[in-house]
Parts: sequence; C-alpha cells; structure tokens
Amino acid sequence: MSASTLEKPVAPYAADPGLKIGHVHLKVADLERGLAFWRDIIGLQVMQRMGDHAVFLSAGGYHHHIALNTWESAGGSPPGFGTTGLYHVALLYPDRPALARALKSLVQAGWPLEGASDHGVSEAIYLRDPDGNGVELYRDRDRAEWPFDAQGKLAMVTKRLDLRALLAEAG
Repeated sequence: MSASTLEKPVAPYAADPGLKIGHVHLKVADLERGLAFWRDIIGLQVMQRMGDHAVFLSAGGYHHHIALNTWESAGGSPPGFGTTGLYHVALLYPDRPALARALKSLVQAGWPLEGASDHGVSEAIYLRDPDGNGVELYRDRDRAEWPFDAQGKLAMVTKRLDLRALLAEAG
C-alpha cells in the first residue's frame, strides 16, 4: 500500500534513537575502478568479494559499510542531474585528525573536491566517486560546541572550511 492510498491520517512514526545506518550498496559501472577509489584512496578494506560482480568493504572489520555491485549497472552511465536518487553517502570520521588524513589521501591521489564546509556542528568535504555518486567525508563536533540561536534552536551554518589548516593536522 502506498502513502497516497491511505484513507485516514496515520500518526507519524518516530524511529528508535538507537537506529544507525549500517551500510550502503552502490551500483557501479566497473568494479575495479570503484575499488581503486573506495579501497585505495578512501582506505576501506575488502571484507568479501563475489567474483566480478560485487565487493563488500569496511573500516575496522565490520561486515561492510560500503558494497559495490555491477548486478544492474555494469558498463552503465551515472544518473543525470535533475533525476532522483542518492545525493551522497556520508562517512563519519571519529575526529579531526582522522578527517585530515582522509583529505591528505585525496590530495595525494589528485582526487578533485566539489566543496568543503564548516557547518558549525560538523566539518565536511564533498566529492564524487568514479561513478558520479556523491560522497561526504566529515567529522562531528562535540555537542557542547554546536551553535544555537537565542531561542535555543540548532543554528547550523555553511562556512568555508580551511583545508590548509585541516591538512596540517594530518600528521
């Protein structure tokens, strides 16, 4: 049943606050090209491979955070602008030095960035993978540092992130 076929209003459902996003499957045109990005530049480890059709990657030994597959997309084109689909997948780093090391890997690989922002609650770097999927690499600030307005409501911002200062923390 679709939402448009409901005859009476339904009370909104509130997801459990312990909910976490476990993994993302990305359709890719070329598995090896995807691996060269997600494994060699982003730094995820291969957990399992299913021939030339799928690979499961993670950080820290989880079964998989990102899966790449060519089941419906081998040799395919990225979705065009103005179409629906995934805007980006966001990878949350534990702290600023870890985000800095990820940026250093991108710079060393010559990978193009689309943007970098300080949102007050987080610092984020934006780019695309080889298949045109949006990727956000970010770190959250401690909640005590988050910006709030005079009424106590969260007041996120979008300011320029100083990439040189971030890179200086890469070690």
